[in-house]
Amino acid sequence: MASETLLARITDYASRPNPYPLYAELREAGPVVQQTDGSYLIGTYHEIAALLHDPRMSVDPRTGGAEARQLPFLRLDDPEHHRQRTLAMRPFGPPHSPHRVDGMRDEIDQITKELLAAFQAGERIDLVDDFAYPLPVTVICRLLGVPREDEPRFRAWSDALVAAADVRPDADITETDTAGRQAQAEMGGYLLSLAEERRGNPSDDMLSAFVNEPDPGLRLTDQELAETAVLLLIAGHETTVNLITNGVLTLLRQPEHLDHLRREPDVLPRAVEELLRYEPPVHMRERIPHTDMDIAGTPVPRGASVILALASGNRDPKRFHDPDRFDPTRPDNQHLGFGSGIHLCYGGPLARLEAQAALGALLPYLGTARLVEDPPPYRQNAMLRGPRHLPIQL
Repeated sequence: MASETLLARITDYASRPNPYPLYAELREAGPVVQQTDGSYLIGTYHEIAALLHDPRMSVDPRTGGAEARQLPFLRLDDPEHHRQRTLAMRPFGPPHSPHRVDGMRDEIDQITKELLAAFQAGERIDLVDDFAYPLPVTVICRLLGVPREDEPRFRAWSDALVAAADVRPDADITETDTAGRQAQAEMGGYLLSLAEERRGNPSDDMLSAFVNEPDPGLRLTDQELAETAVLLLIAGHETTVNLITNGVLTLLRQPEHLDHLRREPDVLPRAVEELLRYEPPVHMRERIPHTDMDIAGTPVPRGASVILALASGNRDPKRFHDPDRFDPTRPDNQHLGFGSGIHLCYGGPLARLEAQAALGALLPYLGTARLVEDPPPYRQNAMLRGPRHLPIQL
């Protein structure tokens, strides 16, 4: 049956510019569709939301029989997930800490202005390389305390890690996984070395906060610190690059909404929420049942791979009115753009702030801009979906 190959077709690079018809096919066939690789694909909003909150569902690949190795807290279950996540979040508070996200608004605006200052009327730019990538990577590097001259080193590491994190059925992933592990080891070693330089000699950054925590019970181990710092760097900018780039692509394709936002910039926060629904930066997440389960009438065995198609849930007509229409003023917009449950993206507030600052600053430039290539070239990754380049004529 065609429905049994949906995951392979969705992750096929040919589908990257527009996977949404396949998500509609999934919802028609669903809510749960077993795939030829043995995984179970779910694309309906209410089932996805329920499973994101279901304690029987694991994020730990070892639950499904993967080899035992150290994992970042993103891939751990409670209680260890809760312990490491709580410790990782401490440098973001207390309320008046310089690490609080709201306290970065002025700095984000300044970085945005510096990037835009290089733009010249009439020139062609690559929105990804010239703006959407350097903005969030600069922000997260400054949060962590990475020297500016070292920021370019993270591009290659990040690309390798994102490639290794993809959902790829029936693929030979040995080479990709090896490159990902090497990148993680190199990046983790670099960040741990940087943290050691701050031990006893703290600066105003998160690495200093991690390594100079006075309470032994609240300290991350060296391994945990390295993995958490890598996770913050990757999660702290990769999704935001996609959010900004997909946002600009959507607005240039729909100039009536671009004009609306230029006339009423106060609508921008709601527009960002709609972009998180309409063109989310993260399309899929994997879960693994701890036990045999019945999901919407389909028996799913313990240890099976369950792929939650978040982007499909965001277009579910049983949850959202006219879901294939981009509506910047959409009410009741409880999307799955940042997931849900205990693994809700805790960098969401920072991503929202960066996207609002970026799109707000870009609005004056976009009114007379045009897409050079549509669809643009996309990244290989189907899970973290977004253009690899977005050439624009100003």
